[in-house]
Amino acid sequence: MKKVITLAGSNSQKSINKSLLSYTSSLLENVEIISIDLNDYVLPIYGVDFEAENGIPTAIKRLNEIINSADAFIISLAEHNGSYAAVFKNTLDWLSRLDTKIWKEKPMLLMATSPGGRGGSTVLQSASTYFPFLGAKIIETYSLPSFYDNFKEGEIIEENFRKELEDKTVRFSKEVQTSL
Repeated sequence: MKKVITLAGSNSQKSINKSLLSYTSSLLENVEIISIDLNDYVLPIYGVDFEAENGIPTAIKRLNEIINSADAFIISLAEHNGSYAAVFKNTLDWLSRLDTKIWKEKPMLLMATSPGGRGGSTVLQSASTYFPFLGAKIIETYSLPSFYDNFKEGEIIEENFRKELEDKTVRFSKEVQTSL
């Protein structure tokens, strides 16, 4: 059975991106879902001096092992001031010290949501451009705008947004099942 890692680019206990990931995961069949919570990987702020003095944190080594075991990824990014949440960017910085191809050329469904009408589209666009340099094989991207209007009781309630995600999830799932 293929292993799909889900990761929200947020450390919020009430992350709307975690909610979107949970819903998206429920659309997949015949895969093992491994959910990563960045709160389980507390890290110092990356810096070359810190790394030289202390090495790579054990938490990053553990996280990298989990990432290495994946067949695919679903990432949903929080947008803070038009960019990645600090916790996510810091995690990327540390992971890149072990392997610059963090995502291992595995299939990825890349998503974002926000309370606003743009649905995290700025961070999604940034990640779509940057992640291939980190070894992402982005199959689909998805943005859910106005999260609190379009997502209720654990699911997307607006039909067009729901159908769009379902279609993209099918395409992603087919890629996962056929990838090596």
